[in-house]
Amino acid sequence: MKVFMIGGTGLLGCEAARIFIERGHSVKSVALPPLPEGAPIPEEMELEFCNIYEKTDDEIKAMLSGFDCFVFAAGIDERVEFPAPVYDAYYKYNIAPLKRILPICKEVGMKNAVVLGSYFSYAAKQYPEMKLTEKHPYIRSRIDQEDVAFSFADENFDVAVLELPYIFGTQPGRKPVWVILIEQLKMMDKLPCTLYPAGGTAMLTVRQVGEVIVGAAEKSKGAKAWPISMYNMDWKKFLKIVYAARGMGKNRKIISVAPWMMRMGLGKVKKEYAEKGIESGIDVDGLADIMDINLFIDTKHSIELGATEDDIEAAITDSIKVSQAVFDGRAKLLEMKGE
Repeated sequence: MKVFMIGGTGLLGCEAARIFIERGHSVKSVALPPLPEGAPIPEEMELEFCNIYEKTDDEIKAMLSGFDCFVFAAGIDERVEFPAPVYDAYYKYNIAPLKRILPICKEVGMKNAVVLGSYFSYAAKQYPEMKLTEKHPYIRSRIDQEDVAFSFADENFDVAVLELPYIFGTQPGRKPVWVILIEQLKMMDKLPCTLYPAGGTAMLTVRQVGEVIVGAAEKSKGAKAWPISMYNMDWKKFLKIVYAARGMGKNRKIISVAPWMMRMGLGKVKKEYAEKGIESGIDVDGLADIMDINLFIDTKHSIELGATEDDIEAAITDSIKVSQAVFDGRAKLLEMKGE
């Protein structure tokens, strides 16, 4: 199989490319320079430095001709800040590229596409009573992304959307997304305990994401959303790993708080957003309700796509150690890109 990928030098796309190549597939990716220093970009991957969205349709058609599978491993998540209306940014980076490129994929005879989405789409479908798409622009955009992607599926073109949860692991030279967690926890470091919601989350490692991307390209049929997880962990257990990785020991006291208490604590964040003119993709008040539930996912879907066991605690530890180094100014790494 010949694979064309947007995002092949990123944290997840790079790992997928490695596994594709190990399994005998060929991969080409477009990317924006610079590359993260020391990143294990597969030598066998053909790489073209350009902004594909600045190409004409005919130029994109020429680039995609001869390939069997399209992988969209780019875009942005809710942690990237934008002014209101923030939905417009999600549309630009996560939805508009699919509207433009998927028809071209079909025109040149590709057989399938794999799109990296978010488990917040799964949450919106699993908990309709929470009205997550009404309250949170980011979650609405991810549901809209799935709808757009699936609109191009037919008997000759399969589309898989991977609803990805929290992901742990690092890429040399690239800034982890978990620096924001360090910023949040730092405010409570001088307290005798950490106050945090009572819920938990699905998660997996970077390597496992690469495995499910390749598995979806090889196995997924029709228009299908795949809820992805290999581990389900409550916040207390997760934070104890985080604090150990920060060098603060494994016995940090974590006290679960009700959503209303978390909302009170986030008042400062709301004020800062207002001062900066920022609209949050996840509504600050509604975030407390999301984090109060156990947003867990059955691992059977990931296993079906070929995900194998990994050391999640080691991956969390690595992510947090690098994030702490960035927060402390001991490491200056390449930021994530949306395009």
